[in-house]
Amino acid sequence: MVKRIVVGAHYGSSDWLAQRMTAVVMAGYTLLVLGIALYSGGIDYALWRELIAGGAFRVATLLFALALLWHAWIGMRDIWMDYIKPAGVRLTLEVLTVIVLLAYAAWLVQILWGGRT
Repeated sequence: MVKRIVVGAHYGSSDWLAQRMTAVVMAGYTLLVLGIALYSGGIDYALWRELIAGGAFRVATLLFALALLWHAWIGMRDIWMDYIKPAGVRLTLEVLTVIVLLAYAAWLVQILWGGRT
């Protein structure tokens, strides 16, 4: 009998599921925007401002962006874990990735709720 020694963080199936869920959220938002564009005959600046003025579309945009950022984090972390073997370099790249993604999230919140019209 072979004794299996499991080491590591055990990301596997939970990350697979998270990437699929975030993909569904992003696809749903994309279909929503495409539906609005088809219904309205296109999206111009005036329509975009009207959509963003409504709280529901603003929240949907935030959810889309957070799903995108989470999706990107999982993908980048997997790339770093697969191809960067020195632990210190990999940790540095992971921390830099988190900082950039958090900066993007903060920037999005500023754009959506910054109060600038």
